[in-house]
Amino acid sequence: MKAILAMAAAAVLAAASPAASVDDLAWMAGQWSREEGDRWTEESWTAPRGGVMLGHSRSGRGDSLREFEFLRLQAGADGVPAYIAQPGGQAPVMFPLVRRDGMSATFENAAHDYPQRIHYVRDGDAMTATISLVDGSKPMRWTFRRR
Repeated sequence: MKAILAMAAAAVLAAASPAASVDDLAWMAGQWSREEGDRWTEESWTAPRGGVMLGHSRSGRGDSLREFEFLRLQAGADGVPAYIAQPGGQAPVMFPLVRRDGMSATFENAAHDYPQRIHYVRDGDAMTATISLVDGSKPMRWTFRRR
């Protein structure tokens, strides 16, 4: 009986919880960087405005740029926030938000080759981005510091 009541209470709370919005991801805003020897990666996100956060990422070695990516967080047609990536300026790929809490968010697109999952978590002045397959295998991780 307690289990049934607990499940019912959880269902009521879930139904009463407002849907996620881009504003819920404001903790990602800022300029973030990571350096290891002569290798570097930078990622920047604007604060939410008009239902959108704009971002970009670039990485390189020494004075040479190796990769860049245009990024966007905005609601998809279903109203669910999505991470939209354009690596190297290519066609956009959408990863809908599947989980979030106060300082973490997970976006997934099982139909994409790699990555299929993009996970961000913030801890103070550090933010970690992890990409992987949808089952969590083949992870790659970057820990950035706020600039």
